[in-house]
Amino acid sequence: MSRAINVNATEAHVTGMCAKHDAVITSIETLRSGGTRVVLTNGDSAARLRNAYGSKVITSAVRRQPMRVIQLPNPVSAPADVHPRTGAPSPWKARA
Repeated sequence: MSRAINVNATEAHVTGMCAKHDAVITSIETLRSGGTRVVLTNGDSAARLRNAYGSKVITSAVRRQPMRVIQLPNPVSAPADVHPRTGAPSPWKARA
């Protein structure tokens, strides 16, 4: 059984229902077409939530928000004998 559920409810309501039914959320997002998509840690929790929401479960196709991935610039390269974040001598320094 799928761990993902599309529900005709707000994120706050879905979060509350998950807490009430001891269901752990892996991911949650608002749908462009209305409602909320929630992914739970296991299928049993998803089945309990589907049962709790009943007719509010969306079974038709939905429009999701596009995920925005931002590429961060590369950090400044540090010499191999220096820790890149702290600047302290690296414990992995190659020994001659």
